[in-house]
Amino acid sequence: MSISNLSSSEAQEVRTPLLNDTVDGCVDYKGNPVCRYNSGGWRPASFIIGVEVAERFAYYGISSNLITYLTGPLGQSTVTAAKNVNVWSGTASLLPLFGAFVADSFLGRCRTIIIASLIYILGLGLLTLSAMLPTSDCQSDSMSCSSNTLQVILLFIALYLVALGQGGHKPCVQAFGADQFDRHDTKEYKAKSSFFNWWYFFLSSGILVSLLVLTYIQDNLSWSLGFGIPCIMMICALIIFLLGSKKYRYSVKRKGNNALLRIARVFVAAFRNWRFTPSPIAPEEEGRGTVPHQSYEQFKFLNNALLTTDGSKEDQKVCTFRDVEEAKAVLRLIPIWTTCLGYAIVFPQSSTFFVKQAATMDRSISPGFEIPAASLESFSSISMILCIAIYDRLFVPVARSLTRKPSGISMLQRIGTGMFLSAVSIAFAALVEMKRLEIAQESGLVNEPNVTVPMSVWWLVPSYVLFGVADVFTMVGLQELFYDQVPSDLKSVGLSLYLSIFGVGKFLSSFLISVIEKATGGIGCCSWFDNNLNRAHLDYFYWILAALSVVELIMYMYYTRFYIYSRDERI
Repeated sequence: MSISNLSSSEAQEVRTPLLNDTVDGCVDYKGNPVCRYNSGGWRPASFIIGVEVAERFAYYGISSNLITYLTGPLGQSTVTAAKNVNVWSGTASLLPLFGAFVADSFLGRCRTIIIASLIYILGLGLLTLSAMLPTSDCQSDSMSCSSNTLQVILLFIALYLVALGQGGHKPCVQAFGADQFDRHDTKEYKAKSSFFNWWYFFLSSGILVSLLVLTYIQDNLSWSLGFGIPCIMMICALIIFLLGSKKYRYSVKRKGNNALLRIARVFVAAFRNWRFTPSPIAPEEEGRGTVPHQSYEQFKFLNNALLTTDGSKEDQKVCTFRDVEEAKAVLRLIPIWTTCLGYAIVFPQSSTFFVKQAATMDRSISPGFEIPAASLESFSSISMILCIAIYDRLFVPVARSLTRKPSGISMLQRIGTGMFLSAVSIAFAALVEMKRLEIAQESGLVNEPNVTVPMSVWWLVPSYVLFGVADVFTMVGLQELFYDQVPSDLKSVGLSLYLSIFGVGKFLSSFLISVIEKATGGIGCCSWFDNNLNRAHLDYFYWILAALSVVELIMYMYYTRFYIYSRDERI
């Protein structure tokens, strides 16, 4: 029975406990304690998810086909374009560290999202303007043009403004969405685990629409229109975000120093007291739940931060047990961060070399109609959408009944599964490229880069599908892990650390390409990344990535054996 069907006195009795049921650590938009029943949960989270869908639509509207724009209208070589894409996307993945620091230390997540959205819109507007400028020289018999200097300058200013906007937008939006669920409430805690799944579901839907619609517009109609539509979408996203302001829960910072300063203080105090040996944890402290004994024994050198300068445990000690536990929680994530770099190096290949690979293959669906090479990424999005629905609605309930864990399997198990699938995907891509080169040689097309190789582009689909399924496991698992295992007032920083894995991975991918290009450019007839892919050897590059992925997976499995979840982790 709803409250509206009760008498006024009965309704008042029902409302009174609801009004008193406030959410700890959160306030409303006026700064008052926020009531559980009329704030947070799925309704305001849906506004935030809608914002992320629009942002991903805009971002992938640029990134998925950027290599085609650089090698086409701007006339860059394949290697130069691939490195430019990797450096830009890597920067875009690292800037969330800066955006998260600003949000968690100064502005708060909501203000940071608004400011970042305005920067994002400015960048997209300049990008559209740069595409409207005429190129200097376009040959009718050539697939590429040479660009003028103003166009190039404006393009890269616009791209890095977009990267800066995304740096403030990306970590804060997801953290702000997860903030709408109270981890101390059993029902909302389960909903938060599903939130990360459905977040990625709708995010993938936005990417899918972008890949299908914008790549076609850019390839067949107009680059300026293809860049202008994302600008309009981001304006709509900002309006949608502002509409939910009254229903959001806003996190309150823990009193005292900034969380980053507290963690830094632990390391400084531990180093200062390195000569002393901390005493074992007192039984009464463990009994009160002050600190888990297993966690206390890990990274024992940090326990020195609990001592005063004379080596004793006194009330005036600089750091508390909680401060030390926060520092240990962040330190435990470093091996996970490091061993996921192999996955991150493989990740950008689907939007760079896979696209160039597809452009050489038979992409015809019917006479006179070819699918854009970049739109093949839509198969990754489709597989993500289907896999997330199956995972959340079928796999998790079954696994939950077996393991008694709210999310079915642990976050670390989920991440490792995706890393394995990624290694399989890039190995399959290597086999496909070996077959494509063989067919090109048999058909006498080695020196004919503009002639379609008689091999169906659908051979690339399994790799895209496996990439999508791998993302559902690894990407979502990393998001949940890096949000859940950091201090409460460092949630944006936690998500930015997860994003930085892919930023560093893209830089490493670009560095690896440069090293291989330099090493193979003078060997034999051509480089592994020759502009004529029929003479190149992307298959060798893919095999290196597959081997790297296997090594990283083995290291990951070793380090996760020693990982200890924070004491309030319930899975």
